[in-house]
Amino acid sequence: MPILNVKVSGQKNAATTKAIHELLLDLTHRILGKKKEVTAIAIDYVDPECWMVGGELLSDQNMNSFYFDIKITDETNTKDQKARYIKEAFDGFARILGNLHEESYIYVQDVRAASYGYGGKTQEYRYHH
Repeated sequence: MPILNVKVSGQKNAATTKAIHELLLDLTHRILGKKKEVTAIAIDYVDPECWMVGGELLSDQNMNSFYFDIKITDETNTKDQKARYIKEAFDGFARILGNLHEESYIYVQDVRAASYGYGGKTQEYRYHH
Protein backbone atom coordinates (compact mmCIF):
# COMPACT_ATOMS: atom_id res chain seq x y z
CA MET A 1 0.00 0.00 0.00
CA PRO A 2 2.74 2.40 -0.62
CA ILE A 3 2.21 5.81 -2.07
CA LEU A 4 4.92 7.52 -4.08
CA ASN A 5 5.11 11.27 -4.66
CA VAL A 6 7.41 12.03 -7.57
CA LYS A 7 8.81 15.32 -8.87
CA VAL A 8 10.66 15.35 -12.18
CA SER A 9 12.40 18.24 -13.89
CA GLY A 10 11.07 18.93 -17.36
CA GLN A 11 7.85 19.36 -19.25
CA LYS A 12 4.91 17.00 -18.77
CA ASN A 13 5.25 14.09 -21.17
CA ALA A 14 3.04 10.99 -21.34
CA ALA A 15 5.87 8.68 -22.43
CA THR A 16 8.08 9.81 -19.55
CA THR A 17 5.20 9.49 -17.09
CA LYS A 18 4.52 5.95 -18.26
CA ALA A 19 8.22 4.97 -18.09
CA ILE A 20 8.56 6.35 -14.54
CA HIS A 21 5.36 4.62 -13.46
CA GLU A 22 6.51 1.28 -14.89
CA LEU A 23 9.96 1.61 -13.29
CA LEU A 24 8.65 2.46 -9.83
CA LEU A 25 5.83 -0.06 -9.87
CA ASP A 26 8.28 -2.82 -10.84
CA LEU A 27 10.92 -1.88 -8.24
CA THR A 28 8.37 -1.37 -5.48
CA HIS A 29 6.91 -4.81 -6.14
CA ARG A 30 10.09 -6.73 -6.98
CA ILE A 31 12.45 -5.33 -4.34
CA LEU A 32 10.17 -4.14 -1.54
CA GLY A 33 7.53 -6.82 -2.04
CA LYS A 34 4.60 -4.40 -2.17
CA LYS A 35 1.39 -5.32 -3.97
CA LYS A 36 0.98 -3.61 -7.33
CA GLU A 37 -2.78 -3.31 -6.96
CA VAL A 38 -2.48 -1.04 -3.90
CA THR A 39 0.53 1.02 -5.02
CA ALA A 40 -0.28 4.64 -5.88
CA ILE A 41 2.12 6.89 -7.82
CA ALA A 42 1.60 10.64 -8.35
CA ILE A 43 4.01 12.38 -10.75
CA ASP A 44 4.50 16.14 -10.98
CA TYR A 45 6.72 17.98 -13.45
CA VAL A 46 8.79 21.02 -12.48
CA ASP A 47 10.20 23.44 -15.03
CA PRO A 48 14.04 23.25 -14.94
CA GLU A 49 14.00 27.03 -14.61
CA CYS A 50 12.24 26.58 -11.25
CA TRP A 51 14.58 23.89 -9.84
CA MET A 52 17.91 24.82 -8.31
CA VAL A 53 20.73 22.56 -7.17
CA GLY A 54 23.81 24.02 -5.53
CA GLY A 55 22.55 27.55 -6.11
CA GLU A 56 22.23 27.09 -9.88
CA LEU A 57 19.21 26.41 -12.03
CA LEU A 58 19.05 22.99 -13.62
CA SER A 59 18.42 24.72 -16.94
CA ASP A 60 21.74 26.58 -16.62
CA GLN A 61 23.50 23.32 -15.73
CA ASN A 62 21.85 21.49 -18.64
CA MET A 63 20.94 18.72 -16.18
CA ASN A 64 17.83 16.81 -15.15
CA SER A 65 16.79 15.85 -11.66
CA PHE A 66 14.09 14.08 -9.70
CA TYR A 67 12.91 13.59 -6.17
CA PHE A 68 10.52 11.04 -4.82
CA ASP A 69 9.37 9.76 -1.52
CA ILE A 70 7.69 6.47 -0.84
CA LYS A 71 5.76 5.75 2.31
CA ILE A 72 5.91 2.17 3.52
CA THR A 73 4.80 0.55 6.75
CA ASP A 74 7.62 0.56 9.31
CA GLU A 75 9.48 -2.72 9.86
CA THR A 76 8.31 -4.30 6.59
CA ASN A 77 11.62 -3.96 4.70
CA THR A 78 15.29 -4.41 5.55
CA LYS A 79 18.09 -1.86 5.18
CA ASP A 80 19.54 -3.93 2.34
CA GLN A 81 16.22 -3.94 0.46
CA LYS A 82 15.89 -0.18 0.83
CA ALA A 83 19.49 0.39 -0.29
CA ARG A 84 18.97 -1.78 -3.39
CA TYR A 85 15.69 0.02 -4.12
CA ILE A 86 17.38 3.43 -3.95
CA LYS A 87 20.25 2.30 -6.19
CA GLU A 88 18.04 0.72 -8.84
CA ALA A 89 15.59 3.64 -8.80
CA PHE A 90 18.42 6.15 -9.30
CA ASP A 91 19.83 4.09 -12.17
CA GLY A 92 16.37 3.79 -13.73
CA PHE A 93 15.77 7.53 -13.60
CA ALA A 94 19.20 8.09 -15.16
CA ARG A 95 18.12 5.90 -18.09
CA ILE A 96 14.75 7.60 -18.44
CA LEU A 97 15.77 11.25 -17.98
CA GLY A 98 19.39 11.23 -19.15
CA ASN A 99 22.00 13.78 -18.02
CA LEU A 100 20.92 13.22 -14.41
CA HIS A 101 22.23 15.45 -11.65
CA GLU A 102 23.77 13.45 -8.82
CA GLU A 103 21.75 15.56 -6.37
CA SER A 104 18.54 13.70 -7.15
CA TYR A 105 16.90 12.33 -4.05
CA ILE A 106 14.92 9.29 -2.94
CA TYR A 107 13.35 9.10 0.50
CA VAL A 108 12.03 5.76 1.74
CA GLN A 109 9.83 6.82 4.61
CA ASP A 110 8.98 4.19 7.22
CA VAL A 111 5.68 5.13 8.82
CA ARG A 112 4.02 3.62 11.85
CA ALA A 113 1.30 1.09 11.08
CA ALA A 114 -1.10 2.79 13.49
CA SER A 115 -0.65 6.10 11.63
CA TYR A 116 -0.92 4.93 8.05
CA GLY A 117 -3.62 3.33 5.98
CA TYR A 118 -6.04 3.42 3.09
CA GLY A 119 -9.72 2.70 2.61
CA GLY A 120 -10.41 4.09 6.07
CA LYS A 121 -8.37 1.41 7.88
CA THR A 122 -4.88 1.61 9.32
CA GLN A 123 -2.23 -0.95 8.49
CA GLU A 124 -2.23 -1.87 12.18
CA TYR A 125 -5.93 -2.72 11.91
CA ARG A 126 -5.29 -4.80 8.79
CA TYR A 127 -2.49 -6.70 10.55
CA HIS A 128 -4.71 -7.65 13.48
CA HIS A 129 -7.78 -8.47 11.40
